[in-house]
Amino acid sequence: MSDAISQTDSFMSAWTDSPTDRQSWDSETQPVSPFPWKAMKSKKNKKKKKKRFLRSIFASELCDTDSTEWQAEQSQSPRGQVVPEPIIRGIFEIDKKSCDVLLTESRLIWSPIQPEAPSDNSPANSKHREKFVEMKDIFAVKLKRRRSAGQQKGGTLLGITLFQCYQKGKKLKDHAIHLANLSEDHCERWFHHVNDILKTYSGRPKSLKVFVNPNSHKKEANDVYQEQVAPLFRLANIQSDVTITQYKGHALSILKECQLQEFDGVVCIGGDGFASEVANGLLLRAQMDAGRDADSVFTPVRAALPLGIIPAGSTDTVAYSLHGVRHPKTAALHIIMGHRQPVDICTYRSDGELLRFGFSAMFGFGGRTLALAEKQHWMPPIQSREFALMKSLANLSPEDCELSFLPQYTQDDSRQQKDMGDVLHCGSRPAWQQIQGLFLNISIMAIPCLCSMAPRGLAPITSLDNGSMALIAVRDTSRANLIKHLKGYGGFKNQFRFPFVETFTVQEVKLRPRPRRDGADEPKPPPLVSAVSPGTGGLPWNIDGDLVEMSSEIHIRLHPQLITLFGAHAEETEDGMSKCSCL
Repeated sequence: MSDAISQTDSFMSAWTDSPTDRQSWDSETQPVSPFPWKAMKSKKNKKKKKKRFLRSIFASELCDTDSTEWQAEQSQSPRGQVVPEPIIRGIFEIDKKSCDVLLTESRLIWSPIQPEAPSDNSPANSKHREKFVEMKDIFAVKLKRRRSAGQQKGGTLLGITLFQCYQKGKKLKDHAIHLANLSEDHCERWFHHVNDILKTYSGRPKSLKVFVNPNSHKKEANDVYQEQVAPLFRLANIQSDVTITQYKGHALSILKECQLQEFDGVVCIGGDGFASEVANGLLLRAQMDAGRDADSVFTPVRAALPLGIIPAGSTDTVAYSLHGVRHPKTAALHIIMGHRQPVDICTYRSDGELLRFGFSAMFGFGGRTLALAEKQHWMPPIQSREFALMKSLANLSPEDCELSFLPQYTQDDSRQQKDMGDVLHCGSRPAWQQIQGLFLNISIMAIPCLCSMAPRGLAPITSLDNGSMALIAVRDTSRANLIKHLKGYGGFKNQFRFPFVETFTVQEVKLRPRPRRDGADEPKPPPLVSAVSPGTGGLPWNIDGDLVEMSSEIHIRLHPQLITLFGAHAEETEDGMSKCSCL
């Protein structure tokens, strides 16, 4: 198990039967109680606590304050602020300070009852002391109790705890807001009001089908789920039906048969290949339910359920492109909050047959490298990839093929049209264009494919949902030039600045391998292809991290926003998440 323990588990221990929980709360100042003087031994403390009791009695009256009285009170406020209509108002202890707390449909607002110094009673200072949190950023509320060891139910009530999702950089994190009060009725009333507000956010899932790939990367997917994801799902009261896959294609076979109407979404924990398998299964199931024939040319229907991808692989380009960071807790919180992002995806066809749905594909150097890495099962994943990369670089062998593609024009494509040469136009619609020759690598990508090794993406000329694919063709060149091109992905220089690299924005691509004419009688050094598929002559393709062998023409077509993923663009998340004043 990983040494990193989820922050959520520490929050959850505040209302479970953890022994450490009892010790920590015994050492803290007890929260405000409707009868605080009963435990007082000192007369001096008794007088002070009686004054606090009077404020607690007043708090119960505030809880029943009519909304019109509250609005009238606020209209006379020197601050002149427009406050939403309150649902409930009361007194809690927050951060060891007695606070006047107000709950509205959109916000939870609190401020200290007394200023720290009499001179601080100005409107400006009062405004500065007031704190709030947006209710749309709250994903769970729990009653907090102190329990003895082994106690499963009941316990001494300590208050209520609200769990908030907030953004720090590109990551999403969770934060607990403790509202301490010993009154059972008072806390129960607040608990139900907060829960009623949370139920109005209909886009948040309540039931999920979860697939875990135990063999992804360092075989850490199950630990990632149990330690970082499952506690958050339980905290948000999400029911999870978990399947630990036993073999490749297991998730695909389950998705074709299970009752998807019982779930609000599907979640996969693994790498890019596993995410592609689950996305492919969702889309194939949608075509089956719609009565589409997979072996005929058709316009596919959208997937019925959104897909959540928890990164637990080696590169995780899909999750990285979606969230802007490889962070399991961020992905889990996007799922809990119900953030959704339509994403483009491709169909891959050969000889008129639908092979699969996928996000990206590489042919040539990318396919050969993956084929070599797949053979080194005895090596750790990182070492096998490094070995395959070095061996592929040492034995470069271009592929002779013919590329046909349908361009996707935008307003900024004047330079691209000039570079593309002769293009036949039918009215205002672009026609198919063709290039051919020797290519070291060909990439066709519907998403940017960000990862730690390529922070700007393998295909930065496209995005998640712009309705176009990136076609990147690397023609035959020297080993030194190819290395310079590959190094550009990890730096800040443009990796496409070389004359042997051609880039296009396209809608469809057809790739047809051709037999080598020059030196056809000479063997290719080394025989990588025959090692991948002995006796078949199949050429290796890297499709979303999966090795696929094909020898005939392949037709790749983009389908805009065909699948919905739990998540959001990094810049959209930064704009959409509220700036909480309490953090």
